[in-house]
Amino acid sequence: MTAPACDLCALLAGSGAGAPLWRGDRLSVVLVDDAAYPGFCRVIWNGHVKEMTDLAASERSHIMEVVWQVELAQRDVMRPEKINVASLGNMTPHVHWHVIPRYLDDAHFPHPVWAAAQRTTPPALQQARHSLLPQLRAAIISRLAA
Repeated sequence: MTAPACDLCALLAGSGAGAPLWRGDRLSVVLVDDAAYPGFCRVIWNGHVKEMTDLAASERSHIMEVVWQVELAQRDVMRPEKINVASLGNMTPHVHWHVIPRYLDDAHFPHPVWAAAQRTTPPALQQARHSLLPQLRAAIISRLAA
């Protein structure tokens, strides 16, 4: 019997659309392809580690520093009302953090992005936010290279 494929391992091994925008020895940053939430990123531990407490203290500090750098890049470039930072992942054996720019006019605000939609975001605003993605990519790469 073979083990089920790991979606995050496949994502981290990919290239092109959906591939990590930054990859370090221990973790990667992926820009999630979510039309409703431009700028949504995941910070993913590269190896199979289920819980933050399975990591050494220095590794926990490292992943959180990357999360904070992604958040700072999102704030600088995307100018959201709020940033949601969440660690869920019940179905995957990778510690990972969701870092999500939020806006007063987004489909779910003030509820989590996984809740029922409250409204439709005006297309012009979505398009303007999507146009910032190349700048966000560059900002994240720059912050993590430092």
